[in-house]
Parts: sequence; structure tokens; C-alpha cells
Amino acid sequence: MPALVATRFNPDMRVFYQRIISAGKPAKVAITAVMRKLMVLANALVKADRTWGPRPSS
Repeated sequence: MPALVATRFNPDMRVFYQRIISAGKPAKVAITAVMRKLMVLANALVKADRTWGPRPSS
């Protein structure tokens, strides 16, 4: 469920998901890739003892 929400409301994950879909991959493969990306991000944040925050606008 977090991957589905991320593809709808997180701009970075939406772009990542759309890039995979436009490459011709099935939707389940794209969702699985988003799930993995979220897990890697969560593990990196825990390892660095950081909290997540939106990317600063430039």
C-alpha cells in the first residue's frame, strides 16, 4: 500500500513509476520497483539516523 500511495502523491516516486511503465514493464513490476526503492530509502535513513523530509525546492 505505501508504494501505491507513493506513486500517486510523491513526485519523485511518480516519475520513477512512470519511467518504468513507459519502458514497457507491467504495472506490478513497476510497483515492486517502487516498493524496493522505498525500502532502500527507509534503510538508508535508519542507518544515517535521519528523518525523511521533502526535497528543498530550488
